[in-house]
Amino acid sequence: MSAGYRIIKKEVYSPVTYMWEVEAPDVARAAQPGHFLIVRMNEEGERIPLTVADFDRQRGTVTAVIQAVGKSTQEMMQLNQGDSILDLIGPLGEASHIEKRSKVILVGGGLGVAPVYPQLRAYKERGSTTLSIIGFRTKSLVFWEERFRAYSDELHIATDDGSYGHKGFVSQVLQILLEKHRDTEEVVAIGPLPMMKACCDVTRPFGVRTMVSLNSIMVDGTGMCGSCRVTVNGKLKFACVDGPDFDGHQVDFDELLRRQRRFQREEQESLKRFEQECRLRGRTA
Repeated sequence: MSAGYRIIKKEVYSPVTYMWEVEAPDVARAAQPGHFLIVRMNEEGERIPLTVADFDRQRGTVTAVIQAVGKSTQEMMQLNQGDSILDLIGPLGEASHIEKRSKVILVGGGLGVAPVYPQLRAYKERGSTTLSIIGFRTKSLVFWEERFRAYSDELHIATDDGSYGHKGFVSQVLQILLEKHRDTEEVVAIGPLPMMKACCDVTRPFGVRTMVSLNSIMVDGTGMCGSCRVTVNGKLKFACVDGPDFDGHQVDFDELLRRQRRFQREEQESLKRFEQECRLRGRTA
């Protein structure tokens, strides 16, 4: 694959998680924290929305961290440094509204660690005191620890199994930090829907503004498919055109979680067919 947008760096963080740094100077010049991209691997590929995890205007690159959870992202994981993808469109969505805060806590869970990073950097560059919490299932899945240390006044790591840092969930660490730092002005939480809901439940009694990102529920990135619709403060919104950032205390997470479960069977069947095709190709190669 020679045409399109070249992958100039690839890093693999786990059997299902990988990073691409892609050459896209126009996108890099315009990218801001909170933006997302639409990528398409080839003419037959589907449109995949990816949150901007980093950008380098001088090098003309944008970075995305991807989880291979379905057929298309599994196929994308097979590409390597030097390969190219056909389409990369962006930046899309509303950029995060980042202002100087006396103190802000940034929480990333799993893949959500990546989109939290540019927000952390922006808050620090604006003179805010930054406390970061990143969480993973186990130590072997931890990534970007050093990037976070570079911009965090405090960095706390949580693992579900206790193999590294605090044993437990990021929401538990958040509770501890809010009790200690009652002058916190804002919390940013990005990760799986149950994690973001738990963080909002923790911050609500403290009355701390809590922003979440609903990038994970997007499908086509244009608002036409309706899959990323969400009720915010009693009103219908679309994550791809009205977000992806929203006030977490106004998001109807229960409705979102019910809707996300509807497509699990179809997604699992599609991935199973892809894995069977890969095994058959391996036998005939």
